[in-house]
Amino acid sequence: MATVVPPPSKRQRREDLERSRLQQDVNAAMAGPEGSFKARFLDSDGNQVCDVVEVPLADASEKNLSLLLNTLLAREREEYLPYRFRIHIPDSDIIVDQYPKDLLQLLRSHSIENPFETTVTLTAEPQSVFKVHAVTRMSHRIPGHGEAILTAQFSPATNTRLATGSGDKTARIWDTETGTPKYTLSGHTHWVLCVAWSPDGKRLATGSMDKSVRLWDPSTGKAMGGPLTGHAKWITNIAWEPFHLWKDGTPRLASASKDTTVRVWVVNTGRTEHVLSGHKSSVSCIRWGGTGLIYTGSHDKMVRVWDAAKGTLLHTLSSHAHWINHLALSTDFALRTGYFDHEPTPSTEEGKIAKAKERFEKAAKIHGRVSERLVSASDDFTMYLWEPSQGSKPVARMVGHQKQINHVTFSPDNTLIASAGWDNHTKLWSARDGKFINTLRGHVATVYQCSFSADSRLLVTASKDTTLKVWSMASFKLAVDLPGHNDEVYAVDWAPDGKRVASGGKDKAVRLWTN
Repeated sequence: MATVVPPPSKRQRREDLERSRLQQDVNAAMAGPEGSFKARFLDSDGNQVCDVVEVPLADASEKNLSLLLNTLLAREREEYLPYRFRIHIPDSDIIVDQYPKDLLQLLRSHSIENPFETTVTLTAEPQSVFKVHAVTRMSHRIPGHGEAILTAQFSPATNTRLATGSGDKTARIWDTETGTPKYTLSGHTHWVLCVAWSPDGKRLATGSMDKSVRLWDPSTGKAMGGPLTGHAKWITNIAWEPFHLWKDGTPRLASASKDTTVRVWVVNTGRTEHVLSGHKSSVSCIRWGGTGLIYTGSHDKMVRVWDAAKGTLLHTLSSHAHWINHLALSTDFALRTGYFDHEPTPSTEEGKIAKAKERFEKAAKIHGRVSERLVSASDDFTMYLWEPSQGSKPVARMVGHQKQINHVTFSPDNTLIASAGWDNHTKLWSARDGKFINTLRGHVATVYQCSFSADSRLLVTASKDTTLKVWSMASFKLAVDLPGHNDEVYAVDWAPDGKRVASGGKDKAVRLWTN
């Protein structure tokens, strides 16, 4: 009787698949152009990281360059980092942000006739070590709110807690692991327009049309002290002081209002520390930066920059021709998550502050100096990219939207800006110089909000057309379409650990999405 060969094991099948992939790469390379170029690798601060090396043009894919750089830096295989490369065109000031499929063709299109004798400078930016998988299905639909859900945000401390604010005058905290309601936060007497977790995850702030800000203990669902009152009109936005700036464990909170002012509160006492007045119309958005500056955008077309410690006005950024709807900081993700990342949390208070500061400075560094970038989005169909530490002149004017822009956000790795608008489109821009990169087309109605995954490789958008869509930042194509809502989707957030997306809107139910 003939001997029957046993079927290959899982490991053998995996190794065969890996070999076949490598074989494909080799074959593709063999078919490429002949010749080579010299590659000089720089880090994001502009420092050369290794010797200049000669690279065959046939092997000059982004993946191969990433492997080469890891090898040149003598990293163990387990420590390899994936890199994204920017190309400096030789003998010019042109920098190409998106790595091309054909490097030779790109160089020749910029009049580099003989690339084989050229030194090409490549800026290597490490991508996130962990990889977020696209959410593909709805894991939970959780009813509870009596009116539309207007805002939603995951806790930075535990990615299984979600806070939402609604037109039913309540905020709610949900357990996203089990898909169940945790606490109903009752006390406001009008719509809850904004919710914001403190960077240590131990407090939740809510702002309402009843002109008050309230603080809650997320572990019990109970109010922490009385309402913070003083505004004459409703609260439009809230921003916590970054964790590394807290003094003696006492956080401060800033609230923006339709009454044209911003108030800075000492959270532990409920006292108003500063009233920032200077805007002539409703303050629509507020951000608290990691260098102790507060940024405010208003319907008076101005962005103002304030010293949070003194309560004084430092800059007025005036370039917009209509209302400013939204602001985003290049350090938003690092400031929101404080000392939490995929590594163990420091055990001491000093360790937490040091970790939060280190993460902020890493996110804010441009050419070796700490300098936060700010982007403002407006009803005038334009956005401006600012570097307030360098003065009140914009870095770039970003045009392309055909209607008002609702929402804007930086990717966590600080390379992309995404903007969502009433023209049904989401657009992507370079965070370095504001240059337009691509338009994500697929929604058939207004796009209200967008949120990046923690590794910056994916973007989720929420729309009036009742759907969410997940987009790949590698191909700028639709990765997953997520129907499931019965009406307009106003709010969306991607959990900082990348495992879940939460959304809410006019149909009153929270929806959770996983892969």
